[in-house]
Amino acid sequence: MRETAITYEGTRFRLISVNTLVIGSGAASLSAALNLHDLGQEDVAIVTEEWGGGTSNNAGSDKQTYYKLSLAGEVADSPLLMAEDLFNGGSMHGDIALCEAQNSVRAFLNLVNLGVPFPHDPHGAFIGYRTDHDQRGRATSAGPRTSRMMFSALAAAVKKRGLEVFDSQQVIALFTEPDGDDRRVTGALALDRRALEAGEPPFVLFNAINVIIGTGGPGGMYETSVYPEGQIGSTGIALETGAIAQNLTESQFGLASISFRWNLSGSYQQVIPRYFSTDNEGGDEREFLNDFFPDMGSLATAVFLKGYQWPFDPRKIRDHGSSLIDLLVYRERVAQGRRVFLDFTRNPSGSPGFGEFDLQALAPEAKEYLERSGAVQETPIDRLRKMNQPAIQLYLDNGIDIAAEPLEIAVCAQHNNGGLAGNLWWESNVRHLFPVGEINGSHGVRRPGGSALNAGQVGALRSAQYISRRYTGEPRTEDAFLASAGPRLSELLATVACFTGSAGEDALSVEAVGRDIRQRMSRVGSHVRDPELIGEAVDEAWHLFHAMQEKLRVGSESELPEAFRNLDLGFTHALYLEAIAEYLSRGGRSRGSFLVLDPAGEIPCEGLEDEWRFTLEEEGSWVDTHILEVSCDPDGGVVKEWIDVRPIPREDLWFEQVWKSFRNDDVIR
Repeated sequence: MRETAITYEGTRFRLISVNTLVIGSGAASLSAALNLHDLGQEDVAIVTEEWGGGTSNNAGSDKQTYYKLSLAGEVADSPLLMAEDLFNGGSMHGDIALCEAQNSVRAFLNLVNLGVPFPHDPHGAFIGYRTDHDQRGRATSAGPRTSRMMFSALAAAVKKRGLEVFDSQQVIALFTEPDGDDRRVTGALALDRRALEAGEPPFVLFNAINVIIGTGGPGGMYETSVYPEGQIGSTGIALETGAIAQNLTESQFGLASISFRWNLSGSYQQVIPRYFSTDNEGGDEREFLNDFFPDMGSLATAVFLKGYQWPFDPRKIRDHGSSLIDLLVYRERVAQGRRVFLDFTRNPSGSPGFGEFDLQALAPEAKEYLERSGAVQETPIDRLRKMNQPAIQLYLDNGIDIAAEPLEIAVCAQHNNGGLAGNLWWESNVRHLFPVGEINGSHGVRRPGGSALNAGQVGALRSAQYISRRYTGEPRTEDAFLASAGPRLSELLATVACFTGSAGEDALSVEAVGRDIRQRMSRVGSHVRDPELIGEAVDEAWHLFHAMQEKLRVGSESELPEAFRNLDLGFTHALYLEAIAEYLSRGGRSRGSFLVLDPAGEIPCEGLEDEWRFTLEEEGSWVDTHILEVSCDPDGGVVKEWIDVRPIPREDLWFEQVWKSFRNDDVIR
């Protein structure tokens, strides 16, 4: 790595030249940097807006899940079986599923060796349990903050190896140039926030052969969100280069607390807390679920099942399923304008005709689970103390005592299953650009819980393998880099001048545009989608984005980072809404973690109004057997292409042939 200072169009820049630039400091990004170092590529730099500020270090659940190949017990497993389960979730390419399955043990044991305390028995068996969309017990956990432990272990290794980290620097653009019929990434531009605060030149240029981007999902797009507040996302900087995105229709939503953002899955639900709602002032308390379930046994069982059927899933609404709870919470909050709470101090209340709470009235699956866990105490909080005391402590650590006060909740955006497309080595169609972690849209429609953590670690390994074998070498000279990046750099400096220019009467504020984006996505792009609203929302999104380019103004240069974040989110949310509109125009119906309102559909349960009618997407339908790819052409037009889902490769794995290919360096290609 080398660093110089340059002046371009009268503006001073730091210019850093490096083989591989890693953007982001989450578990996938740090793992990619470490894998590169292990594989011999030491010319690596990490640039991050805030060290440890994203989802990896700030999110979790009751016992945050890591999904990997089963390594204990009597249930038969294999990489092919795991690949089939990933693939069967829908809209996931089979070769990617096989890569994630085949490399899961290697990625998992790397974390174990770095010190992540995944539990094992005296014989060394890494025990597992079932999670959503999983029947083989592949899930494991190191506790409520598994991903934080991953971050901590990876961060310690980065520090120990002395890898270069540029902190407090927000990447606002990527540079590309033609590469035959394709394009290739050549570097990035960042804003140094510390320099901004000190009144110094804030611009940092990165001249790189490769860019690994691991900045997570676009959590900043949603008003109702359980993403950590520091997890904004930067998908737009890749999309604007022409990078192809896939499955942007597919996000994951679930019940979460909103005063402290945290997923309420697992044991938080399995101990069967009481749901109730109030008016906006906290009065008129009522247990609204009772109006839609036939008896206390079915209600309590549905709450229990919400534990490992946590993500909202329209297939689990009918017959008083667990996702009916999500729909009723949303109805209560949005349609009825009320506040909704979870109460761990009391059991759900019944009535003479409905039945009182009784663990003996649970379905056998729920009753046996609680009995085997020893969680048969009188109240939900006592059952939670028995089953998962750290889940209580986690809230205490954040100033909330769930043993004494209820939690206000909502159905929140939690994870993006779609994102940038990558090949077998996680390389984008923009060559030398590798999206890893949540920003990579490999996850399909219905992913097993915890598989995203595995995918991030596998992607980190695969991208490092490819770079270390095929994209080595010294970065180009500073003059050659500026000759290529100059035109785009001039555009970015013009944007900065526009943002900091004088504000007219029609100027847009940073706060207003951010609020507009979040409200629009939560209204039309979250877990309840109305085909009647989507067309207007797409037009509004593009209108806002184009208006931002001309009219967005900052009060001072200190607001420049937020201005560029909102410009990124404005572009990103417009393309997400374009994808949703395209899916609906093809007749796509409810699937994954979203419900499409359909006047010709059926009412989910007795007592719900006609407006909640919906129809499930059929397995094997046209939209189920294709993946929607979305990108922008050089003129700003939106390109939408439905491609066939690639099957799982069925290869003749004859040892002598594979060994020969490996010796001939023909594997990484």
